[in-house]
Amino acid sequence: MVIELTPRIVVDPATRFGKPIIEGTRVPVEMVIGKLAGGMTAEAVADEYGITVEDVHAALRYAAHVISSEEIRGVA
Repeated sequence: MVIELTPRIVVDPATRFGKPIIEGTRVPVEMVIGKLAGGMTAEAVADEYGITVEDVHAALRYAAHVISSEEIRGVA
């Protein structure tokens, strides 16, 4: 069962262990973000994985959303 998390980003327990992926592919969001963090351009990532630049931007939006709702607690 595919569940849409945000536009273009889905999870499917049968694909990539249920990690968020680009819809219609097996490309994990974490891989897209990692490639961008490593210095690749959005266009290069899109070309390498057969996705669109809009898919790359959707991965960034999803990551930003996840981080914005993260709670950080100090341990004393």
